[in-house]
Amino acid sequence: MNYIIVQAGGKGTRLKHLTENKPKALVPVGNLPMLFYLFGRYPDKRFVIIADYKKEVMHEYLEAFAAVKYQIVDATGTGTCAGIRQAADLIPDGEPFLLVWSDLILPAELKMPEGYDASGINTTLQKDYIGVSQTFPCRWSYRNGRFIEESSLEYGVAGFFLFTEKAKIADVPESGELVRWMQGRQMEFEKFGLAGTREFGLIEEYEKLETEKCRPFNRITIKGNRVIKEGIDEQGKRLAARECAWYGKAKQLGVKALPEIYSVNPLEMERINGKNIYEYQPAYGQKQEILLKLTDALKQLHASEKIPADSFSLRESYFNKTFERIIKIRDLVPFANEKIIAVNGRKCRNVFFHKRELEEKLAGLSCNNFCFIHGDCTFSNLMLREDGSPVLIDPRGYFGYKELYGDPLYDWAKLYYSIVGNYDQFNLKRFRLSIGQDAEEGVGLQIESNHWEDMEADFFAMTGTKPEEIRLLHGVIWLSLTTYAWQDYDSICGAFYNGLYYLEEVL
Repeated sequence: MNYIIVQAGGKGTRLKHLTENKPKALVPVGNLPMLFYLFGRYPDKRFVIIADYKKEVMHEYLEAFAAVKYQIVDATGTGTCAGIRQAADLIPDGEPFLLVWSDLILPAELKMPEGYDASGINTTLQKDYIGVSQTFPCRWSYRNGRFIEESSLEYGVAGFFLFTEKAKIADVPESGELVRWMQGRQMEFEKFGLAGTREFGLIEEYEKLETEKCRPFNRITIKGNRVIKEGIDEQGKRLAARECAWYGKAKQLGVKALPEIYSVNPLEMERINGKNIYEYQPAYGQKQEILLKLTDALKQLHASEKIPADSFSLRESYFNKTFERIIKIRDLVPFANEKIIAVNGRKCRNVFFHKRELEEKLAGLSCNNFCFIHGDCTFSNLMLREDGSPVLIDPRGYFGYKELYGDPLYDWAKLYYSIVGNYDQFNLKRFRLSIGQDAEEGVGLQIESNHWEDMEADFFAMTGTKPEEIRLLHGVIWLSLTTYAWQDYDSICGAFYNGLYYLEEVL
């Protein structure tokens, strides 16, 4: 089996707001779009993706982020039959293939049926197979060699079919329900159990998921009173090495607001008996006390060691990286080629048309010395112990071309990002994005609140920073989030629009 047809059509209405802006195959489960679980399981196969609803998003998203061999067919019909004949035309005669629904996530331990080897290559297969659910109910059943329109958990037709050749479905209609057509044709299959497979066609199943708090390149394991953090790909391993180096340097410099580090490679640290800052919703006076402790901890960090500033690192972090990321998604984000985009009713200048103006403002930021910085001190990476003392976790470990040291303004802007920008709620997907018909109608972006916006004036008083500089970096940080949050289309778009919204205050 070298070919996989993915039925990714349909409006996904049962997923409600999750498919308002994107096809259901791109709805993230955990830290990956559903479709990308198939890509990860069969990275060497050739995929034919059937698209219809929001097909332009599918085209641009896969072009930007897919790392497998694929083609997309735009379905001309409706129903689960739509696009299948078009997709089959791209498969050579006599080649076995898998036809699978896009909202299935197959378990890592799933073994191919007899006649396939471990990599999915057909060796001796003479029969067609149908996957039966075993772990979730399906509207159709397959019993005793017959399709029955009857819900079943044990014999449910899950949307997984292995065919020996495309001739078996040569006369599939352009529209209609595929399983009903198979019933009418009296097609026969061998049953293949899909135990452990998860199906995410319903909003109720999606809402049962725990919200992932780590990025897709990390794995977090809780082991008693310890936390083990590991990088699971090259990016994750590179960042983990920097994180370990940061903790080592922080300890050497006598920084106090740290977790206990027990070992590195993998990183094993103290599990803090406390909460992230965004989980607290205290009264105004208590917030003042907490914010004072946080700013004091960061000031102590910045004072621990300084080196001369590096202008190349400043430009790389603030300007080069930002445009490198947003250029990648320019064709993916609606209205990104328009000069003015309305965001929450504010007419915002599009940064692509004000590149040199932004470049000039960033070059004007004052930075004589680099300090030992955290690099990502949002509320998600700041905790309070039970005694109220702050703890710095998940340091970034670099700034531009420099390891460990960077512009202290960047730390303050990241803290502002949580206080005013509510980044942490956005990161947890607690937001709604509505995209209008044109740039003039624009977009609406509502992010749940961390309930710290009333601390903005206190923030500037405690940090001694200039509002215009922090607000400039705040907008840039939102723009830089676009491809860092690549696993969710709405997050990509929302980060871009929010960046424009906040930059409009300073451009």
